[in-house]
Amino acid sequence: MCRAERERSETRERESRKRWVVMGLKTLGESRVEKLKSSMVSRPRMKLWMIRATTSVLLWTCLVQLTALGDMWGPRVLKGWPSCFSQDSSALDLKLSHTAPARVLPPKRVYKNNGYLMVSCNGGLNQMRAAICDMVAIARYLNVTLIVPELDKTSFWADPSEFQDIFNVDHFITSLRDEVRILKELPPRIKRRVELGMIYTMPPISWSDISYYHNQILPLIQKYKVVHLNRTDARLANNGQPINIQKLRCRVNYSALKFTSQIEELGKRVIRLLRENGPFLVLHLRYEMDMLAFSGCTQGCSSEEVDELTRMRYAYPWWKEKIINSDLKRKDGLCPLTPEETMLTLKALDIDHNMQIYIAAGEIYGGDRRMASLAEAYPKLVRKETLLEPSDLSFFQNHSSQMAALDYLVALESDIFVPTYDGNMAKVVEGHRRYLGFKQTILLDRRFLVDLIDQYNGGSLNWDEFSSAVKATHAYRMGNPTKRLVIPDRPKEEDYFYANPEECLQPSDEMLSSI
Repeated sequence: MCRAERERSETRERESRKRWVVMGLKTLGESRVEKLKSSMVSRPRMKLWMIRATTSVLLWTCLVQLTALGDMWGPRVLKGWPSCFSQDSSALDLKLSHTAPARVLPPKRVYKNNGYLMVSCNGGLNQMRAAICDMVAIARYLNVTLIVPELDKTSFWADPSEFQDIFNVDHFITSLRDEVRILKELPPRIKRRVELGMIYTMPPISWSDISYYHNQILPLIQKYKVVHLNRTDARLANNGQPINIQKLRCRVNYSALKFTSQIEELGKRVIRLLRENGPFLVLHLRYEMDMLAFSGCTQGCSSEEVDELTRMRYAYPWWKEKIINSDLKRKDGLCPLTPEETMLTLKALDIDHNMQIYIAAGEIYGGDRRMASLAEAYPKLVRKETLLEPSDLSFFQNHSSQMAALDYLVALESDIFVPTYDGNMAKVVEGHRRYLGFKQTILLDRRFLVDLIDQYNGGSLNWDEFSSAVKATHAYRMGNPTKRLVIPDRPKEEDYFYANPEECLQPSDEMLSSI
């Protein structure tokens, strides 16, 4: 009996264990199924998340690329979109995009770069302007990369202006990209070479033919990779150059070299103020202290002023001529006309006494005392300082080249331009006015004039005789079409290319028939 009970108890125990095993297996199976189900659900979610993340990254990358290309695409793609930040500015940008289409850039010229050309210009604004034109032509001919020229900061005027303070540097670079590659600075690798002294610096020979640069300068560039020309005035000959070189010099001067928008706008305002009161004559009265000290011309100056000018001439070592006979130089026509001589000349040429006369110059030496006779004969004398408010010119103070740029713009637009000395501004403006359609420029024959003036002041000529002689002398000195005077082996004495760039001029048949 006891045995039977034990057997029944063992049987119940085995059945109980079986039930627990089955329940455990069932529970284990259910958990695995649940895990499998959850894994099957989570994988699509993970894929979806990864797709969304990848798409977001791609969208942001595209947006960054579009922003980086803002100059090209911004006006049409980005700036035209509605903005949650400034609806007014977005509307303005969209309006501008329709009224001012983007300027079409010339295609880049592709060529093997022979090296890099750095240049440091010397002199005043217009001397440097002509030099920049020469250097672009040279760089193009040598197939090198030109670095934006450095302007003179150590001359008498001590103007700290950089290239981009006077000229529109971006326009300069892009407008010439079909001719020559121009960079604002050297590439980093080349710049490090220069910092280590791996550069060749030299002044090129004055009035050189383009073949000099090919035979002498190009090998140096190929050897050193970078050549620095530390003087640039009159370094390319006036005549005998390939026609493409001459035309490129003109293109740089009359198209690529634009002044900054600030200078352009102020120049337009001065011209508008003058036009409101009728026609005007620009008088480039080169009678500043530095001009008189440099030239040694002291006609009409007191003994104290003569001593002051002489001391100044000796103070500057780069002004090589020290002992100067003012009277002999004046009789040779090598001195600027004085304000008094200028007044007599303008009257003799029958310039209307009611004509506005804009003085394009710095401070006249001797001030009101020397300007008195001219102001009496022509009471409508004006200067930029009298037409504009001091605040308008405050930015230009102590920046003589920027001031000269204003005068340059006004001189181009004047009805008549009269320089009293054939300096760089007189010559470059003369040539530019020829390019603009042979606008009237009275080129004074100073040697003949001072002789006539002395005869008139001495009583040898009456007024009618004096006036008739002045007008007869200048009848064909009004900026008419003419050939440049070429003097072989004496380039300083021949006509300056930039005063008469005849290769770039297109006179009418009527003008040609009068030559």
